[in-house]
Amino acid sequence: MELNHRILLAEDEPKLGQIVQEELTREGYQTDVAYDGLVAEKLFKEHQYSLVLLDVNLPYKNGLALCKEFREAKKSIPIIMLTSLGEISDKMDAFNLGADDYIVKPFHFNELFARIKVFLKRSEPGAEPTDKLNISNLEIDLLNKTVVRGETNINLTAKEFALLALLAKSKGKVISKQDILEKVWGLSFDTGTNTIEVYISFLRNKIDKPFDTKLIHTKPGFGYFVKEL
Repeated sequence: MELNHRILLAEDEPKLGQIVQEELTREGYQTDVAYDGLVAEKLFKEHQYSLVLLDVNLPYKNGLALCKEFREAKKSIPIIMLTSLGEISDKMDAFNLGADDYIVKPFHFNELFARIKVFLKRSEPGAEPTDKLNISNLEIDLLNKTVVRGETNINLTAKEFALLALLAKSKGKVISKQDILEKVWGLSFDTGTNTIEVYISFLRNKIDKPFDTKLIHTKPGFGYFVKEL
């Protein structure tokens, strides 16, 4: 039972919000529910949360605006979007604003709980080793969660950082999509979405695009790796 973790759930459908809250409570999580964006904003400022579940279509202040605000206020907090908007453009908007994951309704509670547990485990003190990874002029600080390439500080979301760190730790070896799903998303099955490709694209735009030497590579049919070629 995860009694030490407190979760903020922002969901505008009272019936669904109640069901999700009951399921989370049954799993041992203390859960506060907000049925509109202003209440969610107020609760976030008043309490220390371990994780946030955000619907996009909230009254008064939508979930995307809250996602951006919460990410700026607390860089390390895991934010999972729960929404009926499943288009790739909707997902990219959420990821660009700092969301760590994106679950489309209707969803299975087992999948939601699996992702919550992975994020909470990763956010615990001491979950990451206290050393640094260096590839060419790229430095990844696993303790402070910072990334620098040359003289440029690169801002990554928590999920982007986890993916980059996984690839960097492989020291040039190819990591399959299945391994990425298991180690970054905590899933033992392929959900059929192109979330990994989206995140790889985000990393390339931040890590590679501004520089002459490309470090993030694809081996078609096998997976991804990070290496100076």
